Amino acid sequence: MIKLAIVGYGNVGYHALKAALRAPDMEVVAVVRRNPSPHQGIPPSIPVIPKLENMPVDVALLTLPSRQVPEKAEALLQQGISTVDSFDIHEEIPRLRSHLDGLARTQGKVAIIGAGWDPGTDSVIRVLMEAMAPWGLTFTNFGPGISMGHSVAVRSLPGVRRALSYTLPLGFGRHRRLVYVEKEEGADEESIREAILKDPYFRHDPTEVIFVPSTAPYEDYGHGVCIERKGTSGETANQRFSFSMAVHNPSLTGQIMVAAARAAVRQRPGAYTLPEIPPVDLLPGERGEIIQRLV
Repeated sequence: MIKLAIVGYGNVGYHALKAALRAPDMEVVAVVRRNPSPHQGIPPSIPVIPKLENMPVDVALLTLPSRQVPEKAEALLQQGISTVDSFDIHEEIPRLRSHLDGLARTQGKVAIIGAGWDPGTDSVIRVLMEAMAPWGLTFTNFGPGISMGHSVAVRSLPGVRRALSYTLPLGFGRHRRLVYVEKEEGADEESIREAILKDPYFRHDPTEVIFVPSTAPYEDYGHGVCIERKGTSGETANQRFSFSMAVHNPSLTGQIMVAAARAAVRQRPGAYTLPEIPPVDLLPGERGEIIQRLV
C-alpha cells in the first residue's frame, strides 16, 4: 500500500481524498491543513494535522495554489517525501523541474510536476499528436469554464474577498478571461483591476474584470478542452486529429494527482512532468495484466 498524505484541503484536496480512498493500492495517512480541526469529508480515522512530521509517508499530494508549490515541494523532498503537484504556470515549469530534479535525486525521491489535466494529461495528448504528425500546428482551446489557478491568483490579491475567473475559448488556441470579483469593503476597484491585468496569469489574454456583490451565482466547476492538430506525417499532409472532453475541474485534477502518486513510487529518483512517465505506471495492478487488457 502506498502511504499518501494530502497537503491542502480546498476543492482539489477534497476530490483527491475521495479518489485516494477508492484506490485499491493506497492508504491516506494524513490530511495537512493550517487549521488541524476535523473537516467535512475527512473520515475520523484520518488524522488532520498542521504539518508532516515523523509520519510514514511515501508521497505527498500538494493540493495547493501553484505559487505555494515550489517552497512546499522543496521542504517535503528534504524530509525524504516524494511529491506530486498540479503546478499550472506553464512557462515556469522547466525551471521548477530543473530545480527539484537535483534535490529529488540527492534525496532518492521523486517529484512529479504539473500533474493535472493541463498541464498534465493534455500535455500527453499534445505529445502524441505531434508524434503522429511531426510537422504542423496544435491548438488547445479551453472552456468555457472556471480556471482554478486563475481564480486563486485573483483571490490572493489585496482587497479581494472572493473571485472566479472564467476561460472563454476564442478558437485556434486563443482565450478570453472573464473575472468576477467580490471586493472587500472600501477596496479600490481600479487598483484591483490593474493588479489582475498585470498578473502573469492574465497579461497574455484579453481580460474583463467585473465587480459583483457576490460571486456565488457564477459558481460552476464544469470545464473542458478541445485539442486540435493539423499536420503532416512523412510526406502526407492534412492529417487532422481532435481530442475533447467536458469535465468537473477539481475532481479530474484530484484523480490525476492520485494516479501520479502511484507512478511516483515506480520511477527512479528525479523530477518529472507527466509526458515523461509511462502511462502504464499511472494504473493500479501488474504491468503485464494492464498490457494484456489495454494494448
